[in-house]
Amino acid sequence: MNGARVRPLREEDWDEVVALEERAYAASGLSEGEDVLRSRHRASPSTCFVLEHAGGFGGYLLALPYPLFRCPDLSLAEEGTAARGNLHLHDLVISERSRGRGLARRMQRRLEEAGRAGRHRTLSLVAVHGSQGLWSRLGYRVRPEADLPAGYGAAAVYMTQPLDGAGE
Repeated sequence: MNGARVRPLREEDWDEVVALEERAYAASGLSEGEDVLRSRHRASPSTCFVLEHAGGFGGYLLALPYPLFRCPDLSLAEEGTAARGNLHLHDLVISERSRGRGLARRMQRRLEEAGRAGRHRTLSLVAVHGSQGLWSRLGYRVRPEADLPAGYGAAAVYMTQPLDGAGE
């Protein structure tokens, strides 16, 4: 993991974030587009990150406080939420050239730090594209009681992870 650094997402990162998000999700109909992605960042800039790897853009992570067992609608811009206690990992994509190096785990650790700093008790996400196994290995567990918007697809799975050591 030498040469990898996780840092806050900045304005100059958006072209690469949007391009990578489109490559990851357009074919499956899950791509949100720049305006919606930016709305997720505006809702919680302190929990959105970029991965720099091997001298270039290696990926991004967008997370925001969201009520437990709920998730953003992919077709709607974020209006903001007063949710406390749960930090929702909305999107994590590692660039094609940076995959297979454990960098998703590194981004996950940074998210855990941000979650604890924000006094969240849990992390949540929606696993898509058959990624449930990856998220299980990173400590998430399936929560079938969550009702997901249809836009995530029939195979989407809501998952959570407790944040040990988080404040009440």
